[in-house]
Amino acid sequence: MRANRLSNRSAAWRRRLAATAAVVLAGVGLAAVNAQPAAAAPPGIPSKATAQAQLNALTVKAEGSMTGYSRDLFPHWITISGTCNTRETVLKRDGTSVVTDSSCAAVSGRWYSPYDGVTWTAASNLDIDHVVPLAEAWRSGANTWSTSQRQSFANDLTRPQLTAVTAGVNRSKGDQDPSTWQPPLSSYRCTYSKMWITVKYGWGLSLQSAEKSALQTMLNTCSS
Repeated sequence: MRANRLSNRSAAWRRRLAATAAVVLAGVGLAAVNAQPAAAAPPGIPSKATAQAQLNALTVKAEGSMTGYSRDLFPHWITISGTCNTRETVLKRDGTSVVTDSSCAAVSGRWYSPYDGVTWTAASNLDIDHVVPLAEAWRSGANTWSTSQRQSFANDLTRPQLTAVTAGVNRSKGDQDPSTWQPPLSSYRCTYSKMWITVKYGWGLSLQSAEKSALQTMLNTCSS
């Protein structure tokens, strides 16, 4: 009789242990689903020291006008490879577990927007931001470029000029420079300043005084 009671207690203990293990494993699975994915960094983000040297070298002058500007003068979302255009290429680069269809459109995946810290699972919630906006580039010297140069700028995958972000945040930015708009997620402003500086430096664009002051303040928050 005693042996039966011990056996029953042992069986009950094993059931409780199994139930506890199932709960723990379920929790681990939930954490993996809810975990914030690491954002893929755009290429070419410089160190703080390099960005500072580039900022110091940029020409400071008053912004030019918008006379003659049109987004059509910056042909963008050109074909990069196969059926994939620039937007689709950036979505694949910046997302995790991205699945595309035969036309290269992203049908599933996860994307972390570094500007506001929000994770999305539908590509339709994302815009591809031109870090230095096309209109800003126009006012800073791109008005003198050839259409071919402007196309290269608008589809630049070699510098940190293109990044997948929350559509609403991108649209709130518009064509503003850092003197009037900065990423809502303050911890990303260091990185954003380095991206902006190196794009302007790489493309030989100028900046205005207030823009430089804002960039310097943002760059000062960087540790490296």
